[in-house]
Amino acid sequence: MPTPEFTLGPNNYGKSGVRLVRVGRESSRHDLRDLTVHTALSGDLDATHYTGDNAGVLPTDTQKNTVYAFAREGVGAIEVFAERLARHFVDATPSITSARVQIEEHAWTRVGDHSFTRGEGGELRTTEVVYGGGAVRTAAGVRDLLLLNTTDSEFSGFLVDEYTTLPETDDRVLATAVTATWDYAAEAPDGAVYDSAFYDHAFTRARGALLAAFADTYSLSLQQTLYAVGERILKTIPEVREVRLSLPNRHHYLFDLGRFGLDNPGVVFQAGDLPYGLIEGTVRREAA
Repeated sequence: MPTPEFTLGPNNYGKSGVRLVRVGRESSRHDLRDLTVHTALSGDLDATHYTGDNAGVLPTDTQKNTVYAFAREGVGAIEVFAERLARHFVDATPSITSARVQIEEHAWTRVGDHSFTRGEGGELRTTEVVYGGGAVRTAAGVRDLLLLNTTDSEFSGFLVDEYTTLPETDDRVLATAVTATWDYAAEAPDGAVYDSAFYDHAFTRARGALLAAFADTYSLSLQQTLYAVGERILKTIPEVREVRLSLPNRHHYLFDLGRFGLDNPGVVFQAGDLPYGLIEGTVRREAA
């Protein structure tokens, strides 16, 4: 048992990195789903921490097996699959009061009825579902969405002190790898049903809004672009209550060709790596 001066704080445990590939063979035109699933459970687990009593612990290996077993009946939208898993872990396990399920979907591009291609890394569709106390909280999003504007971006008028060396620019390459997460309201304001069809359609529309905002915005700062993206998603999807964004600034430096007797009218750049600027923020819908 705990000593008087110490107590156990918030805790959870689960299985991370469950790699699941499901092939749908309902017709000769196969369907391919490629997911990475992470589970995290919390509840009445004091005994296992204080004394090693594991009577209330659902093994992480069991959690992994449950992911594969549930996939046998289909996946649907990753938001729906995550909720199915979260509800099961809580409803079927007396000691567990809350479950968080995170999923990343790796996109494959179809090149035939049963042939697909995918580059290494790249964009991921994401979700996080938390179920506990009878309530469900669902977030969706995208990670590592590479975007680049070759112009219509500048950066000037910034604060200058004795350590500032960055020159102002009225034309620059703006590149980033967007991580965006949007939270759905507990109850859809327009009476929408949160099913697979809704989530898939909402994701397509939100991603489209993100791309359009990035392309349409004449950027005076990456912060301005961040707000424009969040605002566009909120305007497009009424069920979304807030958007969280992380935009690393993938710098592109105009390379000095003057030493070779050549000019460089904004055509040759050196892509930077480390360090990089990181712009993060949340855009919220005003409470009614």
